[in-house]
Amino acid sequence: MSTVGILGGTGPAGRGVAVRLAAGGHDVVLGSREAQRASDVAASLGERIRGAGNDEAAGADIVVVATPWDSAVATVTPLREALAGKVVISMVNALMKEGREMLPLYPPRGAMAAHIAAALPDSAVVGAFHHLPAGLMQDLESGLAADVVIVGDDALACQGVAELVNSMPGLRGVVAGSLSLASAVEAFTAVCISVNIRHRAHSYVTLSGLSL
Repeated sequence: MSTVGILGGTGPAGRGVAVRLAAGGHDVVLGSREAQRASDVAASLGERIRGAGNDEAAGADIVVVATPWDSAVATVTPLREALAGKVVISMVNALMKEGREMLPLYPPRGAMAAHIAAALPDSAVVGAFHHLPAGLMQDLESGLAADVVIVGDDALACQGVAELVNSMPGLRGVVAGSLSLASAVEAFTAVCISVNIRHRAHSYVTLSGLSL
């Protein structure tokens, strides 16, 4: 099993991914700008998860970027050397709330995954984990059965991420195509969240008719 680092992993989305990874048998390094905060959060999440600074989390076999969108590039840029040659998974969405809706923001490169890829030219950047309800992710008894849409330009990296996702209880990885699709994938997160706000629900994405 792999060791997975999660940069900025102390928020709800990062915690949910960490719990599912650990339940799938992976060791998780929950990263944060403040190592003590990461350690405190990790201690509440169960076995196989430990907290550390983002620099230590970047030393894992596979690294997930779970920071807020406006700090993602600033977080990964100083870690470029540590992340070189690795698969880096972006689950970052550029969103803003307006009333009872979430609205997508479109960064200059079209997607946050594209910005992270530009900042990490020696890493294989893959987009994944965008449409998952954080609360259900952290609750292993929630009955979650969600599909995770995966995009990236490196076919082997995408397949590896799909296998990682498939090892996580309640999730199925679906490779959709190249990183050019990341803008659409990230923007659709706003739709998912807005539906859940309007209907006071915890819905998620499933794709029927696939034989994987």
